[in-house]
Amino acid sequence: MPKKSILNLSSLKDQVYEYLRRQMKTGKLKPGETINMKATSQILGVSITPLRDALIRLEMEGFVKILPRRGVVVNQLTVQDIQNYYRILGALESTAIIAAAEFLDEADIQKMQKLNDEMERALAKDDFNTYYEKNLQFHDVFLILSGNDLLRNMVANLKKRLYDFPRRAGYVKEWEQSSVGEHGQLLVFLMQKKFLEAANHIRDVHWSFRVQKKFIEKYYQDGI
Repeated sequence: MPKKSILNLSSLKDQVYEYLRRQMKTGKLKPGETINMKATSQILGVSITPLRDALIRLEMEGFVKILPRRGVVVNQLTVQDIQNYYRILGALESTAIIAAAEFLDEADIQKMQKLNDEMERALAKDDFNTYYEKNLQFHDVFLILSGNDLLRNMVANLKKRLYDFPRRAGYVKEWEQSSVGEHGQLLVFLMQKKFLEAANHIRDVHWSFRVQKKFIEKYYQDGI
């Protein structure tokens, strides 16, 4: 009798994808490790097909490398990767701010201010998980208003690659405090309707590898 699948059959490849992402996020699948497709399909009780589809998606997002006749390897996150991702994120989010400018109103700015205040309070309690979620929501305000779902999805995937690979237990508090301050300056520009300055700030400060390098090196010191 075949083993019963532990997954919902309606969207197997998506669920296999989420399973593998959780394994990476929690460090059960580490950079440099090989994914055993046969063993993984047996654990999940699925055929190779949805597993292969999930792995193709993970390769497109940069998480794994499929090597013909050699298996699937979880990618390392290198300094050059991080530098490239920061450059791309800066370009994408600055573009999103310009696109969102005509739709951004006072209520949106107040929402961003509230989220930034909540981030600051979370840091005071060393509650990084809350900080992280509020940070994503802060950026999502203008990303959603940009009306560009493809751009927003690209940003989300790059952030997963940077911060969930695996999600580190600790964090660099000075970095997060600096980020809150950078958000504050962004809000000043937005309130003044200086959208070009806001876009430049996101690209040239918030997502500048050069500006953030000292924090990046400290955060990834054991992983790159």
